[in-house]
Amino acid sequence: MGDAIRNFIKKEAVLCIAAVCAVTTMFFIPPNKEYLGYIDWRVLCLLMCLMAVVAGFKSIGAFKVLTYQLLSRIKSGRVLSVTLVLLPFFLSMLVTNDVSLIVFVPFTLGLLSELGCKKSVVPLIVLQTVSANLGSMATPVGNPQNLYLYSAYNLGASDFFSCVLPLTAVSLVALVAASWPVLPKHIAAKKPTKETISSNKNFLIYSVLFILCLLTVFRVIPYLVTTVIVMAVFLLIDRKLIKEIDFMLLLTFICFFIVSENLGRVEVIREFLQSLLEKSTLLTSVGASQIISNVPAAILLSSFTDNWRELLAGVNIGGLGTPIASLASLITLKLYMRSENAKVMKFLGVFTVVNVVGLVLLLVFQFVIK
Repeated sequence: MGDAIRNFIKKEAVLCIAAVCAVTTMFFIPPNKEYLGYIDWRVLCLLMCLMAVVAGFKSIGAFKVLTYQLLSRIKSGRVLSVTLVLLPFFLSMLVTNDVSLIVFVPFTLGLLSELGCKKSVVPLIVLQTVSANLGSMATPVGNPQNLYLYSAYNLGASDFFSCVLPLTAVSLVALVAASWPVLPKHIAAKKPTKETISSNKNFLIYSVLFILCLLTVFRVIPYLVTTVIVMAVFLLIDRKLIKEIDFMLLLTFICFFIVSENLGRVEVIREFLQSLLEKSTLLTSVGASQIISNVPAAILLSSFTDNWRELLAGVNIGGLGTPIASLASLITLKLYMRSENAKVMKFLGVFTVVNVVGLVLLLVFQFVIK
């Protein structure tokens, strides 16, 4: 029993910390009927539906086919380097940064080992991590904080994209420049194993469900309708994929909602956060992301400011920096630690340098275009 608890805490450390914080805030604000209004069910339902659809695509090998189609045409080491970094950048726009890293980091570790480019492993997967975090800011479904803020502030598509696309464009240029020299120009020619989609019928079904989710994000279809349809379809065609939904992440969000709302009702904390946000919403959100990660920072700070533009930019830029600034970064670290001859200190060193440079670059750019 004790081992099971320890393993759960180790595996779900973020949930456990969030739960402890939620319980702690309950001593200041005892549970009451107002708690029922804390939770943004629209965000939770959309996250659940998106995770189910992504699990569906993964189950039929769609991501492996995408990887094969792109990499089978590459001859140059330089082009391969840029491609491996940009794959998670663009995929994260559709299926979130963490899923993008789960798909591509293991593939990259195996590929570079076979190519004899082990020295390039750390800088390349670090750049992939940064790439996934930055690419995901381009769409409302790219990461949880975007989905939450898009809903919380009732944003329109033009408002959202006018804020994030300039940052995305600069990020793309910087990532191409940074990744170009990582692999040697000439590498041993090796094509990836050919992959095919296991079920064209299911691919069509999952594509329709994904479009349904996107229409719901942009408020064309009510979220309850989409939730019922998506869950019903998975129960009918492949109910075991429902187990692939990260329900612990959904519970973590519920804890975050409780923490942020309760803190917002504590006078001293509310005044302190408001004073910081009045000075600079951008810097406050970036700073908060370094300490508690960008998802809870978005949920917490949204209760104290109407300046959604700087908050949206701040929590996305704030995904760079410390390893916990974006929880997706911890996925790469975990995957790398499982690889042969992993050098964790080297990884953290390269990770810190690359993230600090990227953070400063985007902050300067954001201040220039304000």
